[in-house]
Amino acid sequence: MAPRRDFDSLSPLDYRYWREDVARYLSEEAFIGYKLLVESALVRVLCKRGICSESVAYEISVACDRVTAEEVYAEEDRIHYDIRALVNCIRRKVSDPAKPYVHMTATSYDIIDTAHAIRMRDVMNNVVIPKLKRLEKVLIDITLREADTLQIGRTHGQHAVPITFGFAMAEYVSRLGGCIENLDFRVCGLEGKFSGAVGSYAAASLFFDDPEEVEAEIMWELDVSAAEYSTQIVPPEAMIRLFSELTTTAGVLANLADDMRNLQRTEIGEVGEPFDSDQVGSSTMPQKRNPITFENAKSLWTVILPRLMTVFMNQISDHQRDLTNSASSRTYGESIVYLVWIAERLAGAMEKLVIDKKNLNRNLAMQGDMILAEPLYLILASLGHPDAHEKVKQLTLSAQRDGATLTSAAYEDPEMDPYLDRMTPYQKQIFLDPAFYVGIAPKRARAIAERWAQKFEI
Repeated sequence: MAPRRDFDSLSPLDYRYWREDVARYLSEEAFIGYKLLVESALVRVLCKRGICSESVAYEISVACDRVTAEEVYAEEDRIHYDIRALVNCIRRKVSDPAKPYVHMTATSYDIIDTAHAIRMRDVMNNVVIPKLKRLEKVLIDITLREADTLQIGRTHGQHAVPITFGFAMAEYVSRLGGCIENLDFRVCGLEGKFSGAVGSYAAASLFFDDPEEVEAEIMWELDVSAAEYSTQIVPPEAMIRLFSELTTTAGVLANLADDMRNLQRTEIGEVGEPFDSDQVGSSTMPQKRNPITFENAKSLWTVILPRLMTVFMNQISDHQRDLTNSASSRTYGESIVYLVWIAERLAGAMEKLVIDKKNLNRNLAMQGDMILAEPLYLILASLGHPDAHEKVKQLTLSAQRDGATLTSAAYEDPEMDPYLDRMTPYQKQIFLDPAFYVGIAPKRARAIAERWAQKFEI
């Protein structure tokens, strides 16, 4: 059979979204490497406990460094058991005196679940969280730069009252910042185990009076905590919580992407995704400049979200262990690859985002001073008008019917005179320039951006 090319692959992860920095932790070769790290940690503790000599421990550790994924898979094809295949490959590389101590007291999932925990920890700490922090910094920079840039606020797809573009970005600084904090917390909750075939420490108890301490020593070697209680497998809740937060994070990024995509609509045109001179937006319409990064980000979120159901379905295992999660849990890393892709691409797109202040101002002015209906209603109510909301609604209808401004409709209505006369200078100023009605949006934007920048030291 001819060697397989990338484009012969079935999964888009292989030919489109593959990333070396993630593969370093989540590829099958990397996973086997992590299992070998656990085997090596085990024999070091056996040595410290006087079960085997230093030379045997060293010999086995060196052998673990030399085992390849190809060897393990070839052996698994022969015996049809993955961890025993791994053990056989180690044993083939050591002397006869060392062979008995390979995998001694361990069951398969002492190795697999512990390896799974530490590789997830490492990819989160070394790739995912740094990528998210890079995007967070980009959003912080935009927030600070555009804290005073006026924009019409929108609710239900309709113009509401003015905000600033920086204030709109501060939403995502805050939401993403919270996700990063929660991810960091959930990573710390990942746990390993070395409690044997059903979690009773029976095998270790043959040799040690304190098998729980032995487990703790093995976990110390790998810088991970042991689960308080385990059967043949680690309780799945810590991994579920981590992937729930990963999925939540992807949702925040999809929301950001969706907002940017909508602001790039032709009739809105407030932002623009970077577009290279050689780039093509349509196979038939040369003028098109499509928001492909933002659209792809949302599309990948629709892949990540249903994958969470698989993680939750693996919460259930019959008695001390069944094998119903063995195939499905192999897919967990795919969600991480997609999230890293989204974070990196969004960081690049947002860093070069074109903000069209001319269109921002045009859209802000589109309804004239009708966007001041809210402050007018509130001021009237504070001055004692018995039905301020209804009064302002009638004024807006009158102004729209006559093609007039809300301000002129208010000043031409004799019923309004007693109230208009008692407005403060600041309140009157708002009706001369809607830009004044942004509350403390610029201040809030800066405070939020500065707080998260300080928290993450970015």
